[in-house]
Amino acid sequence: MNTSFNKPFKKRNYKPFIIALSVILIGAIGALSGMRGEKNFDAFDLTILPLTNAILNSFTFVFLVCALIAILKRNVTVHQRFIYAAFSTTFLFLLTYVTYHYLAPSTPYGGEGLMAGFYYFILITHIILAAAIVPLALTSVARAWNRENARHKKIARWTMPIWLYVSFTGVLVYILISPYY
Repeated sequence: MNTSFNKPFKKRNYKPFIIALSVILIGAIGALSGMRGEKNFDAFDLTILPLTNAILNSFTFVFLVCALIAILKRNVTVHQRFIYAAFSTTFLFLLTYVTYHYLAPSTPYGGEGLMAGFYYFILITHIILAAAIVPLALTSVARAWNRENARHKKIARWTMPIWLYVSFTGVLVYILISPYY
């Protein structure tokens, strides 16, 4: 017998945590963009990290698609598991992303013409929406944890497509810039 339904439920205020974590993550990533990388780092080939990032973004995308399919089929438990899997791969992505950008200098895109325009459009929209997805995803999960289903559904309608776009374009950015590492 499940006794969790017999216990009184108490909503929690996740807003300070969401704001603090969003500011810290976005600020740290912004600060890393201005760094030149560690000089003479040769412990391992750093180009493995962007490949790892692309793989993790691919997993995030697949997990999000599976979560979307599950919730459309009204299977909340499976949906939750895939959302947690997406958060896990996103967390691992953030670790490898921060590590790479701390250790390596920025890699300029070497393409020209139409491909350069396409690359920079994808990159700029990816960066802007990646910053937006941090508080959106955290707010979405916080509303689900607080059993605010209507509010969760309302924000998730924005969060899901943006997160899908960010994870997909993260892979696309890697594919486009990988020849220049």
